[in-house]
Formats: sequence, structure tokens, C-alpha cells
Amino acid sequence: MSTIFCGIGWAEGHHDIALVDQDGVQVAKLRISDDSAGFHALTELLARHGDTAEAPIPVAIEAPRGLLVAPLRATGRQIYAINPLAAARYRDRGSVSRAKSDAADARVLANILRTDRHAHRPLPADSEAGQAVAALARAHQDAVWDRQQMINRLRSHLREYYPAALVAFHGPGKPGLDSPRARLILTAAPTPADAAKLTRSQLRALLKRAARPRCGIDTEVERLRDIFRVDSLRQLPQLEMALGHQAAALIRQLDAACHSVAQLAAATEEAFLAHPDADIITSFPGLSVLSGARVLAEIGDDRERFADARAVKAYAGAAPVTRASGRSHVVVARTVKNQRLAAAGYMWAFAALRTEAPRTHYDRRRAGGERHTAALRNLFNKLLGCLYHCLQNRVYYDPDRAFAAPLDLAA
Repeated sequence: MSTIFCGIGWAEGHHDIALVDQDGVQVAKLRISDDSAGFHALTELLARHGDTAEAPIPVAIEAPRGLLVAPLRATGRQIYAINPLAAARYRDRGSVSRAKSDAADARVLANILRTDRHAHRPLPADSEAGQAVAALARAHQDAVWDRQQMINRLRSHLREYYPAALVAFHGPGKPGLDSPRARLILTAAPTPADAAKLTRSQLRALLKRAARPRCGIDTEVERLRDIFRVDSLRQLPQLEMALGHQAAALIRQLDAACHSVAQLAAATEEAFLAHPDADIITSFPGLSVLSGARVLAEIGDDRERFADARAVKAYAGAAPVTRASGRSHVVVARTVKNQRLAAAGYMWAFAALRTEAPRTHYDRRRAGGERHTAALRNLFNKLLGCLYHCLQNRVYYDPDRAFAAPLDLAA
């Protein structure tokens, strides 16, 4: 077991290094640059204090990723990513003056490993393919969220002067403001005055460039003409034109967001399908290629990361948490969790309701008095436990084993 512990105070342009021994005495400190020269200086410092391939010195750092973390992980040593809020609490143990510096933070991080290493988890040893899937899946999820923000901004803007556009494209049964059809037509007619002037031939030409509507082009042309020609409240002409220019700019941004989502989706699918866990993950009901990639991105492919199924359920926020003090004893949903995995899990469980076994489980929970969200979270909890078992044992999903009928106990 190592008798030297390393803490790294991360900053944008430089990093402060502190080494402490098992008695808490700082034996070395160094400031390195954020480049390859700085990394080599760090490895030389560690080597001078007993770092070897057989017994590498563990490292604590606040940033879980980056160009410094990646080569450190490649050395095979354990890297502990300490939450900045947790590090701040440890800082108060050593000083009440609330003084703070990068060098002091590095020393605090090293002492966290010295005293409470057992209470913190090292970064998982995910494969290169698993890390690539994680990077792409998270980027795709961020792009989807960014696209939704752009849709919300455009919708709010159109309400100020162009309600016909919302009637035509926004709402249940409508193609959506992010559809190619809506973006093409709103680019050609960014104001109500422009929309009212669109002829049948112009509308038909625009619709042919976009995805063809199910109802047929001629039917859609007549629907849009009726909507755009309805008499409605209008802004002053010059103001309406100015708002139209703003709408055109928002649509261009939405176009870029939609293209980013499509490109990242294709890259994510390609990387995920090449991963050895893809077939097992997609064997589960409700998991498509993209949603399966999001699940893999968050749980990783390091089979030693979670001690058991309960650990991964707690990490995802699917398992409840108990708060007991004196006579008070309540069981509530977890709020501290992996938000990305929780979001993917909600959609996973909701999509799984289209299959028989998950639907029966959900209906039984609802019949027992649970609300929709609680029953869906319980279903996610069940499916996640099954996924953990299948990945550990390299077997595919089996509904008969995953949702075995409860045994009736004899009276």
C-alpha cells in the first residue's frame, strides 16, 4: 500500500502538485504547466518519491477528465476525482480562516486520500471504446437539450407577432418547429405578411424540398394556406419586419442545432454498435441504439466499478433513500444521482411499457397506490438491476427471468 499520496490543484493554465506522507507531512510541492512538459515533470516528481509500475502513487484531483487526467489514467494508477464541494468541507477541517490557494487545495486533496481513501471511488477503468461512446453519447444528449432550448426561444419569439406559425407547426399532431418543413417555410416567410403571400406553387415547392407530409402535399398546401390567410392581430409593419429578421436568425441557429444532433446521433450509433456490450444492452425492451448508448456512457464497461446491483441503482437514482432520525422514518426518492442516467432511465422505462412484462409490473405498482412517476422509477430500478446481471454474466435479456411471477405463500 502506498505511503505517499498526491493531490493536484487543477487550474486552467497551470496545476499545483502536493505530496504528503502517511503522517500528513508535505514532502514535496510543485507547480507544473498544462502541457506535456508539465506532465513529464509530474511523473519525474512521483518517481523520485517511490512511484513504480507495481506500486503507483494514487492521485486526487477535482477534475475527472482533461488532458492531464487522460495520461495519468494511462499509467494504470488510481485517480480519485474529489467533488469540489467535498474538498471545500475538508478544507474547513484544517483552517478556520477560509484562506484558499491552489497549493493549499492540492495539499487538502492529498490528505483526503491519506485519511479517507476508502470513502472515495477511483475513476473507473473503462475501455477506450467505452470512453468514446461516453463522449459521443453525452455530446448528443447536450445537443438535444440545446436544440430544445432553441425551439423554446423560437416558439416564444413567434408568439409575439406570428401566431399562425405556431398553429401550423407547433402542438400535438403537428410536425414541430424543428422539422425540415417548418424551418424551410419559416425561412421563406419569416413574417405573417410574407406567409399570406405564399402561393400554392411556392408552398408545393417548399414542401417537396422537405420531408413529404403523410397527408399528401396538396392537402398540406391547402392546410397551410388556410392558416396563413386567417385574419389575426398584427404588429406594426416595420416592427413586424424587424421581428422577422430576428426569427430568421433564430431559425438559422435552430438549423445548426438540428444538423449537430443528426451528425452526433450517427457517430454515437456507429461507436455504440461496435462496442461488445451493445447486443446485450439493446436486447432490453425500451432501449434503442441511442438510449442504449446513453446508458452505457454512464455505467461504463468496467465490471468492477459497482460492487453490486444496489450500487448501480443508487448511482442512477432508481433506488429510494431512507432518512431516519428518532421517531422520524421516511423513504424518499434520491435527489443526488447521475442526472444523465436518470433522464435516460425515465425514457427507457416509459418506452418499455409497450412490452408485456414491464407493463404488467408497472400496472401492478399503480394498482398498489403508486403514482405514475414512482411506478416508472420502480420499473427503471427493476430493469437496471436486470441489466447489471446480464452484463456481469454476459447473457441476454430474458423476460421470464427478469419478471418472474411472485410466489404465492401458503397460509
